[in-house]
Amino acid sequence: MIDAIAWVFTHFGMAFYNFFYAVTHPAAWLDWTDGKALVKFIFYGASQEFFFVVITFFIVILIIGLWKRSFLWGVVRLIEGFSNMTGRFFAWAALAMVLQQIMIVFLQRIFLRATINISPFGYGVTKDISWWAEELKFYNALLVALCCAYAFVQGSHVRVDLFYAGMRFRTKRIVDMIGSILFILPTMTLIWMYGWFFMWRHLVTPKISATDKLMLLERKAAFLKWRVETIGFSPSGFDGYFLFKILLVAFAAMIFISGISFFYRSLLEFLEGEASADKYLDKDDLGDELAEKVAEIH
Repeated sequence: MIDAIAWVFTHFGMAFYNFFYAVTHPAAWLDWTDGKALVKFIFYGASQEFFFVVITFFIVILIIGLWKRSFLWGVVRLIEGFSNMTGRFFAWAALAMVLQQIMIVFLQRIFLRATINISPFGYGVTKDISWWAEELKFYNALLVALCCAYAFVQGSHVRVDLFYAGMRFRTKRIVDMIGSILFILPTMTLIWMYGWFFMWRHLVTPKISATDKLMLLERKAAFLKWRVETIGFSPSGFDGYFLFKILLVAFAAMIFISGISFFYRSLLEFLEGEASADKYLDKDDLGDELAEKVAEIH
């Protein structure tokens, strides 16, 4: 038990050194023309050192925020604003998905076309109909991966509520804080750790594994080169499946940060009382008439 506590505090202490070393030596991990720098970026991107740097960073923000709550509210608004902005932008992927599906049906069934050629600004892209049909999955992935944090901020996610609704205000905030720490953050950490290496396995060669040690990766650095996999499920089908791996990592990062923001908001509302409920929360406005209709449906 003592060893475990010492291990945790040692890594928290080293987090400050690791952070300032990374900031002051960017070429050691950002100069991707150097194979060793790239493998260090890959290795430390899902390492325990990186995890403790991130957690320490948010703990420092929390300590400053408890001293000056306006600062912590500013952090909450910044994170929630980023989630809202990203979600509102990529929500248009739903419209693009519908329009593209209509285009595919018309061109394939009515005009009997086998390919679709799009040439904006003189640059043409000609792909088989099956490529465009499979690409619809990518729009769906954009909605799921990049709009989840937005839905979380808006409170539009599905919640199975058996006891929560009957709780008092501050009790709800305690439940929210516990849920953030015990469920959101650990789950997103696991998704990031495995999704990170899963992504890089489809971007570089030789293959990178989550179990590879840094010394082994440094030996691989001499042979490391970019090799983005563009293999589809069919010869003429969508060949950008590596983008799904990138979206998986982006999803984990955004929900992790949203979980931290949710913890901050819950703590601030707990400290300030019921008058601070949904303070500074930028929720979408459906309009009075539409809101009434939605309320009647529910």
